[in-house]
Amino acid sequence: MPSFLEAPVSGAYYLLSSLVSVLQPLTGSWAAVIAIVACTLLVRLCLLPLSVRAHRGLKARAALMPHMKKLTERHRDNPERLQRELAKLQTEHGTTLFAGMLPMFAQLPFFWLMYTLFSRALVGGETNQLISGTLLGAPLGLHWPVFAATPGFLVLAVLLAVVAWFSARLALRQLDESATPLTRRLARWLPYGTVLTVAFVPLAAGLYLLTTTTWTVVERTVLQR
Repeated sequence: MPSFLEAPVSGAYYLLSSLVSVLQPLTGSWAAVIAIVACTLLVRLCLLPLSVRAHRGLKARAALMPHMKKLTERHRDNPERLQRELAKLQTEHGTTLFAGMLPMFAQLPFFWLMYTLFSRALVGGETNQLISGTLLGAPLGLHWPVFAATPGFLVLAVLLAVVAWFSARLALRQLDESATPLTRRLARWLPYGTVLTVAFVPLAAGLYLLTTTTWTVVERTVLQR
């Protein structure tokens, strides 16, 4: 790993380890799990203004769909003109084709940190104490194959599937009549990608995914009201 990336990893390790030490007398073996969930919720709380802005951008883009459809029909034989007109329309109304994706991109560094912290035996030249934590008997630093000996990964996968089902319902509800069959299929099945992801990341990163996707479903439900 490049040396400039060691600083954020070491800093995150120190903060998470300190939180685990504070929680351990009260929560015992669940300290690391609760610390991960708490840190994830804190990250999402800090990103809440960005999420609200992204939701407004999505609503603004939805309102522009009839205009975008007209432009597409008018300039279908001139792709360059169409792109200019679409960009102009979105700029005038303060939205983009990527509206709604800002919170996801903003979370990527935190997901990377969680993955890194629970994938390494050494952090800052010291033994990584975080990977000794467990969830239902499964070490937080191990990957999917251990699910045969413990329900930890199986429970995580089931909960992620439940959250993905709610997420897919919300995504389909947001689509209008102009949505293509491909768009509807993507909205229906893409949320289940989190279930596949846990097969390739440490259990701790999967726990982060479960917490943040649950937050997203609740957040979107509240903002749509």
